[in-house]
Amino acid sequence: MTLRNGKEILMIPGPTNVPYEVLRAMHRPAADIYEGPMLETTDVCLKGLQRLFRTKERTYIYAANGHGAWDAALSNTLSRGDKVLVLASGRFAVGWGEAGALMGLDLEVLPGSWHHTVDPVAVEDRLRKDVNKDIKAILVVQVDTATGVWNDIPAIRKAIDAAGHPAMFMVDCMASLGCVPFEMDAWGVDLALTGSQKGLMSPPGLSFIAAGPKALKAHETANLRTNYMDWTYRHGPEHYQKYCGTPPEHLLFAFRAAIELLDAEGLENVWRRHAILAEATRRAVAKWAEGGVISFNIEDPDFRSDSVTVFLMKDHDPAELREFTRSVCGVTIGGTIGNLTGQGIRIGHMGHINAVMILGTLSAIDLGLKKLGIPHGEGAVQAAIDYIAEAL
Repeated sequence: MTLRNGKEILMIPGPTNVPYEVLRAMHRPAADIYEGPMLETTDVCLKGLQRLFRTKERTYIYAANGHGAWDAALSNTLSRGDKVLVLASGRFAVGWGEAGALMGLDLEVLPGSWHHTVDPVAVEDRLRKDVNKDIKAILVVQVDTATGVWNDIPAIRKAIDAAGHPAMFMVDCMASLGCVPFEMDAWGVDLALTGSQKGLMSPPGLSFIAAGPKALKAHETANLRTNYMDWTYRHGPEHYQKYCGTPPEHLLFAFRAAIELLDAEGLENVWRRHAILAEATRRAVAKWAEGGVISFNIEDPDFRSDSVTVFLMKDHDPAELREFTRSVCGVTIGGTIGNLTGQGIRIGHMGHINAVMILGTLSAIDLGLKKLGIPHGEGAVQAAIDYIAEAL
């Protein structure tokens, strides 16, 4: 029997739930791209990105997913043969570096773990050994959705400074912007990027870059620049140049509506909402873990992200639990990917989420564990409720 007939809940680490206000914003005719309201929409979006990244520097919009932003970041600031240091903590920083290798960059990966955060001490040690300053850019993700880890960006910045290294510091905020604190200017980040479909509550298809003075200076001599990604062209006087052609109008209408929702709630309140719901999720997982089958993927509790929780399942197929929550309860949760494929569950709790959605998801998983006979500790949902009551 199924109980899924009703509003279904999507709780994967992206794309995330799109608010009705954002969906309605797209339900309108196309607009003139040379003058009028479209120009204002672009201005609102670019300024909104400055508030979200916490920067006074330039922002850029691409009709592309996050991988497009990766290419734009590297091609606008680096030249063929430049060395980049990737700080591994799962799948996505390494993926960014691999994209650079295809472009002709010299890729070096600082080894990491799929169960731990980036170690700032190891970063400082590697940079001190780069006496010739061959490393031109350092790439890291703030949150890796494959592992559920968050990386301490201010601590990594301090490590770079302690080593006295001039490399550009680039941060992928794909699964963190609009979810957890990020302070581009205050933390000394030279370039940051993100996408529309996670914490920013918009349909997939847009990606964004914020570039600081060091990145803009590097752009002047970068020789990997391409027509579509090029910042210089996008600095031109015509509105369409900001998109290297026709703007993705309806995605921009949607993103503008999402910015308005985030502004109305207040970014600090958004961060607090995510923190409370993430910790409620972790309280539930900790209870399930008492049964001996379930365990957190990230071993240090201090580095479990507020965007996604990843737990592993010993001697049980996570696909059966995912199928139960989807087909019986109407709740879609994510499976693990990369090195963790087939080993566990990813619960996305970012973007347009509230307490009911989290508690409903946890209840669906709890029901699935019971019906499938998977050993687990009792009282998980109550533990989540108790924490939310305490945090309010």
